Amino acid sequence: MDRNEGQDASSQTFRSSEGLRNLLCRLQSNGGTGWRNDPEASELMRFTADRYGALARKHGLDPWEAAAAAFDAMRASATLRADDPWAVVTQAVRVTCIAEERAQGLLCAVHQARRAEVSAHHDAERFSDREHELPEYHPAFRSPPADELDDLDASDDFDGPDVDRPAEVAAAVKDAISFFALLGWPRDSAREGVEYVCARLADAPSRPSAFESLRRDYAARALLDLPQRAWTSMLRALLGCCDQLQEQTPAGRGILFRLLVGENLQALLYDDDLVEDVVVNVPRARP
Repeated sequence: MDRNEGQDASSQTFRSSEGLRNLLCRLQSNGGTGWRNDPEASELMRFTADRYGALARKHGLDPWEAAAAAFDAMRASATLRADDPWAVVTQAVRVTCIAEERAQGLLCAVHQARRAEVSAHHDAERFSDREHELPEYHPAFRSPPADELDDLDASDDFDGPDVDRPAEVAAAVKDAISFFALLGWPRDSAREGVEYVCARLADAPSRPSAFESLRRDYAARALLDLPQRAWTSMLRALLGCCDQLQEQTPAGRGILFRLLVGENLQALLYDDDLVEDVVVNVPRARP
């Protein structure tokens, strides 16, 4: 068997999920020195660049940028424990490519583009990019006709736009992050976890469905580097449990809902059952 045939045979070992798991275990042994010394590591990264090349180009990136995202996901301990490591890596690369593309459009850092309140904005534009001037097309500069304004003034049911709602949501997210940080969670893990849950919650039809979807989101755990127990504890605290019998109780509502309806952070910290569950499942700090 010649050298090329030997390389092709060895590359087949990590094409399957179990083969990838075995290779990653070997590469991460002895403090991760295998990534520098093992010849199969470079072969794995070339295969990864080819595998995710089309996905990277779809988002305007170089294939090796996707390979770098895959490398970060492969080094996460959650990837080794996943039922399908390749599925976790693929989801992580997809999320990173989207964030990279949004960051380029928004002219901001990638970690900022991952946040829901930032990614919700449109890409940066020059005024000269449009044929018409800004007041002519932007809805913020539009107003209804005078006769419609008179009708609105006469209506008893019109209270004006709910301008305070975004501020209330931002305050609730900030307090939720502080809640986990005060109970011993690493602040970076608390912030990234809460923001990820809020982003997914915005697209979900209900809190229970968001809970079940996030509970099985292995890619999220890999990106956030959270163990299963800590991740589930965070979801229970933020979204509440899915038991219909407790739907109207504090445990069934979750702290996001409780903060939005007027409870303060101090009241949450006096909830012994909630605090105990979060404290018992505090993840270890990142190195």
